[in-house]
Amino acid sequence: MEVLTPVVKNQEYLIDIKGLGFQGEGVGRIENFTIFVEGALKGETVKVKIVKVNKNFAFGKLIDIVVKSEERVEPKCEIYKRCGGCQLQHLSYKAQLQFKKERVIDCLERIAKLNEVIVKDTLGMEDSELRYRNKVQLPIGESHGDGVIGFYAQRSHEIIDMKTCIIQDQVADQALELLRQWINEFNISIYNEETGRGILRHLMVRTGFKTGEVMLVIVTNEEYVPHIKEYVELMQNNIKGLKSMVQNINNKNTNVVLGDKCITLWGTDTISDYIENLKFKISPLSFFQINPVQTEVLYNKVLEFAGLTGDEIVFDAYCGTGTISLFLSEKAKKVYGVEIVPQAIDNAMENTENNNIKNVEFIVGESEKVIPELIAQNIMADVVVVDPPRKGCEKLLLEEIAKMGPKTIVYVSCDPSTLARDLGILKEMGYLVEEVQPVDMFPHTAHVETVVRLQRKQA
Repeated sequence: MEVLTPVVKNQEYLIDIKGLGFQGEGVGRIENFTIFVEGALKGETVKVKIVKVNKNFAFGKLIDIVVKSEERVEPKCEIYKRCGGCQLQHLSYKAQLQFKKERVIDCLERIAKLNEVIVKDTLGMEDSELRYRNKVQLPIGESHGDGVIGFYAQRSHEIIDMKTCIIQDQVADQALELLRQWINEFNISIYNEETGRGILRHLMVRTGFKTGEVMLVIVTNEEYVPHIKEYVELMQNNIKGLKSMVQNINNKNTNVVLGDKCITLWGTDTISDYIENLKFKISPLSFFQINPVQTEVLYNKVLEFAGLTGDEIVFDAYCGTGTISLFLSEKAKKVYGVEIVPQAIDNAMENTENNNIKNVEFIVGESEKVIPELIAQNIMADVVVVDPPRKGCEKLLLEEIAKMGPKTIVYVSCDPSTLARDLGILKEMGYLVEEVQPVDMFPHTAHVETVVRLQRKQA
């Protein structure tokens, strides 16, 4: 049976935009029927063409802005409207920070029913919200016979060719242009997703913001690459701070960028960088926070919320490569970091050794299994830090933590929806949400990081 809606596909309508959706898209209504409009801003009246109609909502393409928002700005990137890397460049940075705060508030109220919790203003970048990323992964492809290097268009595998990206470190722009020269001069074959043939798949650039060290990684479909010597020499002669050149081999038909095998073409296997006074080695495969400036802001907030005096036992669940664990160790008696990925724990232990830290122990395994084992050994945490992936914490883990009864839980979240769900669970288990602090780790995107302090209710 056909569902009647107040809008019709391919028809144009005037819509008042009342808010922004989770991806920064404008949200308006016609007869209480929701329309999502990419590129529209809160407070605007826009003309849209309906491109898709579902039972409860529709999508409209922005045709014209009849009434413009005062917060609308001209994007600084020339390919912004086609590239899928950023979603909010047309919104002033001040308004971006407010949008992220409102998104956290909305999730806490709607999902966790936390209506009286005060959410602080989003901590944004102070000097500049541009050129903040220390890592870029660029797919390489072909379009009409020409090589293209750039980012995928939104919800697509079409590569948008680019010369510069204003949120990446400038050395990435230089490396991209030099790679393009080498491809064209020596006619290097490019990987084709459909046929599985061709050599070059991706370029990855990693930069140490404090050390100035640069790592270049080319991802290839096979080990043999013609004229690789000329590529190495070209980069050596032109990239300032170059310390490591690596070839990563990925011959699988997959969306995963990196394969398991790395060959160092020149220089060292790793580069290094600092988070405050802690030094970290960075390999092609290792995780390291993308925005080092805001990482220090985030970690200092975690440390503040943990309220350590030097006498506490701390559990760090989902500890990754141990960056938060090491940060906490400076003011804790003992830190136990738990992570399911063995390679991440290997990196964590190496980072611990490099920084001569003695009061951290890392354990491989699922947090919801390892933490009960620690409790069974009568190792009890005064403070628990959780920094889960986007899907949030396993309910079993939250139950085990609450059963142990630490005085403080610090929750670091990259997704307000799953954060709100988990805070609702912890609320039922006897924990009060005391402070909520959004942090902008990825300016010009819809992503928001949040740090929350929870305290155990007094019996």
